[in-house]
Amino acid sequence: MKKTVMVVEDNQGLREQLLQIIESETDIKCLGTFSSGEEALPKILEKKPDVVLMDIKLPGMSGIQCTAQIKKAAPEVEIIMVTVYEDSERVFSALKSGASGYLVKSGPPEQLIDAIRDAHKGGAPMSTHIARMVVKHFYGLGPSVQEAENLSPREREVLDLLAKGFIYKEIGTKLNIGSETVRTYVKSICHKMHVRSRLEAVAKLRT
Repeated sequence: MKKTVMVVEDNQGLREQLLQIIESETDIKCLGTFSSGEEALPKILEKKPDVVLMDIKLPGMSGIQCTAQIKKAAPEVEIIMVTVYEDSERVFSALKSGASGYLVKSGPPEQLIDAIRDAHKGGAPMSTHIARMVVKHFYGLGPSVQEAENLSPREREVLDLLAKGFIYKEIGTKLNIGSETVRTYVKSICHKMHVRSRLEAVAKLRT
């Protein structure tokens, strides 16, 4: 079954470019492209694509605001921010709103396709220097178990591996469990820690 994607991008040229990249792949299908969050939100909640490519700076509702509303109503939808902004404030605002990944628009087409596939599998795709920024931030803070007191030993193992940047498949290999089992653990972790995404769970672990 094809992975389904929707695109929210106000620049028409880039929107068409993203559509062309997506449609060049046989395992990915675009369900629609939109120029604003207001236009995109009801369609995303109606069709619930596997992955949404979201710009941050949109007319009216921002991409971060739109992401937060999508994750509140449809937490199973994975959202990748695709933007020119690389400052830490926007990166962490996007991740805290529930975004699954963060890519800069200057990246090659194959990086975008890999990110869609990765997010669909439960990964957290990021441009290399963005990932370094996130990891450095999390590990620069003192660890705290206050928000993770109710986690089982196995859930804590999964959360610790997530904090180190491993994707579901890699965590499954390390713990000798299946990727879907990892996904189930992550859902339980997010529920117990009262967060909307695995990245927010990692952020709470380290703050």
